[in-house]
Amino acid sequence: MMISATYFGANGWLLDFAGLRVLVDPWLCGELVFPPGRWLFSGSLPHPWPVPEALDLLLLTQGLPDHCHPPSLTLLDPELPVVGSASAARRVRQLGFRNVTALAPGETHRLGALRIRATAGAPVPQVENGYRLDHPAGSLYLEPHGFLDPDLPPDPLDAVITPVVDLALPVAGAFVRGRQVLPQLLERFQPAAVLASTAGGDVRFAGLLTHALRQVGSSEQAASLATAGAAPGQAPPRFIDPVPGETYRLAPSA
Repeated sequence: MMISATYFGANGWLLDFAGLRVLVDPWLCGELVFPPGRWLFSGSLPHPWPVPEALDLLLLTQGLPDHCHPPSLTLLDPELPVVGSASAARRVRQLGFRNVTALAPGETHRLGALRIRATAGAPVPQVENGYRLDHPAGSLYLEPHGFLDPDLPPDPLDAVITPVVDLALPVAGAFVRGRQVLPQLLERFQPAAVLASTAGGDVRFAGLLTHALRQVGSSEQAASLATAGAAPGQAPPRFIDPVPGETYRLAPSA
């Protein structure tokens, strides 16, 4: 038994918990456009991704287009079970999905051997979700904007999926806080593996906001921090700056 993870760029992942397959925040095809239009901010993939086969769950952290991307979601079977934040649940119901569970932070849901706990995520502006995922194959935490729920207790995990850089706009400040949150994640969860997310995958962006967008930090700095942040006597976590399309084995069953 093991966990594996495959990255699709931006916020998209396929997680496999010993054969139970979870698709997270997929952007698989088409353009990404934020209101009021592409003149403000848009994104494009280097190429479309095939829809992963034999999915058991669609897991959505937010209802925004880069997490809940309509052209990608319409490629999926509407009978596929969905777990998401309240805003994401509304979006997928509008798209015709019929087996939808909305979770507020602190609530839990089970799918087979997988336990899903929603955690408080980014306020954009309503508080969206992160997730703590527990399965006999291993345990994992993910949140795409670098906002750590203060109610999550310290507990060693097999992996965390997190941004590792800050992305900021003038006046608004950092809306992705990966560089800031990484030391907290290392201290609280002592993960065996850290997977960089959110800002990767060779996605191309255009529009007015791209000229004001500022990145602070880098994957190289995050890898050094992960090594230095290991507890005394503990092996440093494996730091993964994922290559889109590659599958990474995260945790064998103990």
